[in-house]
Amino acid sequence: MLSYVALTKPRVIELLLVTTLPTMILAHGGFPSVGLVLATLVGGAAAAGSANVLNCYIDRDIDQVMNRTKRRPLVTGEITPRAALVFGLALGVVSLLWLALLVNVPSALLTGGAILIYVIGYTMILKRRTPQNIVWGGAAGCMPVLIGWSAVTGGVSWAAVLLFGVIFFWTPPHYWPLSMKFRKDYAAAGVPMLPVVESDPKVARQMIAYTLAMIACSLLLWPVASMTWVYGVVATALGVWFLWSCIGLYRRAQDPSRGKLRAMSVFHGSITYLSLLSVAVAVDVFLPL
Repeated sequence: MLSYVALTKPRVIELLLVTTLPTMILAHGGFPSVGLVLATLVGGAAAAGSANVLNCYIDRDIDQVMNRTKRRPLVTGEITPRAALVFGLALGVVSLLWLALLVNVPSALLTGGAILIYVIGYTMILKRRTPQNIVWGGAAGCMPVLIGWSAVTGGVSWAAVLLFGVIFFWTPPHYWPLSMKFRKDYAAAGVPMLPVVESDPKVARQMIAYTLAMIACSLLLWPVASMTWVYGVVATALGVWFLWSCIGLYRRAQDPSRGKLRAMSVFHGSITYLSLLSVAVAVDVFLPL
């Protein structure tokens, strides 16, 4: 059983859910019903798990080449490819039915789109063909905010689109530092992640550009969602902090005498940024300002 859970990549699911609940709170203008929250989070977790299992099934050939992934259950033989495929497909079907019946149809349709983007768009088409794979394939990871918003309202709004934009532009500066750390793995597996095919300074410059776009979306959310000055201050401070970490990476990449690249500190910082921004979105709704 633990091997099947490992295939779903629980830590990835956790990060996706971190953005879903604050979005639902913002959409509702308070805390939605516990039943709706639980139904949405359970359905979303099952859908993300389905996409991750199918990703492991498709990528099992490169997973055995990469040190980071060579202990996954499909590589070690703990689970057969057929069993993983059946599990992934079944989990996907159950998640979509769950959302359609217990949440609403728009949320189920958006969830189905997220699974398709990740499994077909990213894993099957983009990942092995273009250095921009994580940019466009990463759109799947932005879908939970649209799903959470539609679960509450039955549709989407400009605020939801801006939240989507925050995560869309956050994804490259989040993932590329990890790719820098494991560039030899990706190169050996023939996966053209941007840090594999471009120099570190060029990658860092692109990270800075995406971070600026991310900050812009986070600040536009302030007036569009009618949030308080507290959110504005927090979003600005977090954005400046993370931007500075990307600039530091760029300076170290450009001049090795400044010390080690420390790419993983930027990777972990990106998780801190998104987590704290999500908390700010949720808390701001309850401020009496």
